[in-house]
Formats: sequence, C-alpha cells, structure tokens
Amino acid sequence: MSVDTPRRIVLLRHAKADWPQVADHDRPLAERGRQDAPVAGRKLADSGIDFDLAICSTATRTRETWKAAVHELPRRPKTVYEERVYEASPGELIAVLNEVQDDYSDILLIGHNPGMRGLADVLAGSSEGDAQARMSRSGFPTAAIATLSYTGSWKGLEAGTATLLDFWAPHA
Repeated sequence: MSVDTPRRIVLLRHAKADWPQVADHDRPLAERGRQDAPVAGRKLADSGIDFDLAICSTATRTRETWKAAVHELPRRPKTVYEERVYEASPGELIAVLNEVQDDYSDILLIGHNPGMRGLADVLAGSSEGDAQARMSRSGFPTAAIATLSYTGSWKGLEAGTATLLDFWAPHA
C-alpha cells in the first residue's frame, strides 16, 4: 500500500459500563452497553470500511464492546490488545498509531474518554462540518464512533493531519 493512499482511522468508545465494586480496569459492560455494542458493530459494518487492524484497550469494558461489535462485521480484522490505550491521552494514542506498519490501511481503535474525544479533536484540528457539529453537541458518548481520513505514513500522523469524515452515537 502506498503512503499516498488515504487511510481511515475509526475511533470507537467502549459501550456503557457498569460500576460494580471492582478496579476501574475490570469494569464490565452494563445492560445498555451490551445492547449498544452490537448496534455500534452494525454501524461499523454499514460504513463499508474493511478494517485491516483493530487496536483495543485491555480494559474489560473495551474487550466486551469489541467482542459484541466484531460479530457484526463481514470480516474480523487482526486484533491487538494494547494496554497503553487504557487511560491514554491523545498524545499517547497518537504514539500507539505511529507504531502501526504502513501496510495497514484502515484501523479501528477501541478505547476510552476523554482520550477518544481528545484524539478526534486533536487529529481533526480545525475540521468543520456536520460531523464536527454532531461530535461537539454529543460530547462523544459511550459506543460513539468517529471516522477520520488521513494520507501519509502512520509514523507521520500528528495533530491536525486528519479530517473528520463522520460522527455517530447510538442515542444522539
């Protein structure tokens, strides 16, 4: 794949989590999360994007979200569970994406707020339009999906280098 070919970065925030008496990393999905995760998976499938790679936080709620969502996709992409995605800042998430090999074109990142919202904002920079307005109104709720486009090597991904193409949330 040429680095001049547009790539897509899709950000999926985990579905709604429960608050049992466990460590934050081990929180499972709540009932609403178990309902919303497959809906988000169908939205991903409907996008027509054939993901090459999914990078998922190691937290229970992100793994459960991915497990429910991936069943809706026509093909399961290579999946990497990355502990650095848990509680990551936008800069830390960019560092993870900078390590992706250039033969991967379309990537799905499953993570947490405030990192996911921050990453969408940082990558898109001054993007305007309907998707940006929808994201601004909703605040990137659970099971929300932001789709960005980027052209270049993954090593060159940085603030302001992507364009926000779409934003969707299950209850917005």
